[in-house]
Amino acid sequence: MACHASGGLLATAGADRKVLVWDVNGGFCTHYFKGHKDVVTTLMFHPDTNKTLLFSGSADATVRVWDLLAKAVSEDGWTLLTAGRDKVVNLWDLHDYVFKMTIPTYEVLEGLCAVKSGTELASFLGSCNLQSGKRRDRSSSIYFITVGERGIVAVCLYEQKSSDVTVSSDTDDSPRGFTAAVILPLDQGLLCVTVDHQFLFYSLVVHLEEKFELMLSKRLVGYKEEILDMRFLGEEEKFLAVATNLEQVQVYALESMSCSYVLAGHTEIVLCLDTCVSSSGRPLLVRLWNSESINCIGVGMGHMGGVGAVAFSKKWKNFFVSGSSDRTIKVWSTDGISDDADQPINLKAKAVVAAHDKDINSLVIAPNDTLVCSGSQDRTACVWRLPDLVSVVVLKGHKRGIWSVEFSPVDQCVITASGDKTIKMWAIANGSCLKTFEGHTSSVLRASFLTRGTQFVSCGADDLVKLWTVKTNECIATYDQHEDKVWALAIGRKTEMFATGGGDAVVNLWYDSTTSDKAEAFRKEMLDYNKAIQIAFELCRPRKLFELFAELCRKDGGNQIETALRTLGKEEIHLLFEYIREWNTKPKFCHVAQYVLFGVFNIFLPTEILE
Repeated sequence: MACHASGGLLATAGADRKVLVWDVNGGFCTHYFKGHKDVVTTLMFHPDTNKTLLFSGSADATVRVWDLLAKAVSEDGWTLLTAGRDKVVNLWDLHDYVFKMTIPTYEVLEGLCAVKSGTELASFLGSCNLQSGKRRDRSSSIYFITVGERGIVAVCLYEQKSSDVTVSSDTDDSPRGFTAAVILPLDQGLLCVTVDHQFLFYSLVVHLEEKFELMLSKRLVGYKEEILDMRFLGEEEKFLAVATNLEQVQVYALESMSCSYVLAGHTEIVLCLDTCVSSSGRPLLVRLWNSESINCIGVGMGHMGGVGAVAFSKKWKNFFVSGSSDRTIKVWSTDGISDDADQPINLKAKAVVAAHDKDINSLVIAPNDTLVCSGSQDRTACVWRLPDLVSVVVLKGHKRGIWSVEFSPVDQCVITASGDKTIKMWAIANGSCLKTFEGHTSSVLRASFLTRGTQFVSCGADDLVKLWTVKTNECIATYDQHEDKVWALAIGRKTEMFATGGGDAVVNLWYDSTTSDKAEAFRKEMLDYNKAIQIAFELCRPRKLFELFAELCRKDGGNQIETALRTLGKEEIHLLFEYIREWNTKPKFCHVAQYVLFGVFNIFLPTEILE
């Protein structure tokens, strides 16, 4: 589609090889063009509203000019620039539609933008042109930007050194790179669109000696694929690390939910992740990343199958544990690794154990770093003593594979979530099942403790998130905000919030609204009390007034009474004194009378009371 500069016309084209022009306000078709022999892939109106020309490009390798109202047109309006998958940019003279010249780009092109004079980018390109010894008249120079399959932004004398596009592994033949680009108005930079539905915003950065660079300033991810795992990141938990069915880990800023950066290095899909803050205060992830410098500082190699679970040390933060489809658990030391390492160091396993008969789905380390618990498809969970991985107890009782395990932050127990639709709580001391929680209608995929172990939250293949109270075995809330399996659950230990993600490619952030809900309920209740007190005064009902004040006394004593008294006028206060005098003479009523009197003395000045 293309919109005319006036906003009144819209051109559309597609696989039917036709070009249509529509009246936006009226909603009817004004022009109908035929001539292309293949899919029409791009449209553009002439930027000058006085020139009624429309340009269309097709997979038949032609550009057609329709007499009406560009892919890109030079600023004087008489040079057309076209780019295609033949790896060249062609320039055409619009006076007589004659071909002028070809510029090779050596890559399949998907986007082309003409740089207008007067912009910050045009001025630097002009100065670079002069420095390179090309004394050509600036007014006749045509500068343009191209993007294509390499994921590189190229503009005249400048080309990016590396791509910001999150491409798949080199063996993957799927399309990659950019699909479109547009220069933003008011020198706001460049916007590029990638094959995997990301918007990349570039800003012009000027260095010394009048050198410039296009720096990635913002990344918006339009489609996150299926979300497999998530963790909050950093000391203040202001970031969320997300693993999707891609080879990269995407890190989002919670404040804006824009993708701050991408961690690329794995050659296959990232199945799981965990985070911690290192002893130096820098946040880390497993395939050991320094998330501040965005460097991979350590790699643990040795598993014979996909790594389905990882867990960081909670207390000392100098080791982590991994579990794999090869049915083994390994303990890896991070001692001696520098946070500032330029190249990743090969990590060494301190201990290995053949832990289960089937794939290992989940691992968790106890808060004091003495134990690790593993959950497997073999329907068992095992507790191991660290660092030697000596078996402590085996937890048996689930009828299907175990997807998630979690230590209680306060008690000597573990919860497990299983494909048998249940969550169980186990005693570590003897391996006995303490409680069973039922309520999910499909496999329970994650479960984690909240509010110092008094509650936990679970999510499953039934698309639901449930909140449970440990003491009563009750599900106190069910949330239906996902449209597919909820694979990922991340708990914020400091922010009192949690995040969920799943097969619907959606990340939901949740926060504890208990306090705000209570405050809102209290506010509404006080409005009701204040209204009732006003009516009781208007109808001269001292008995009803006493009952209302007595209820406020039982709820919160003086504070709520003072709130109610502030709404009264002078005449009502005078009448209230008469009622208080009567109530104070009776033992049954005197306590409430004193409460109300105390509230009056707190609010009003002595001179007002004397009046």
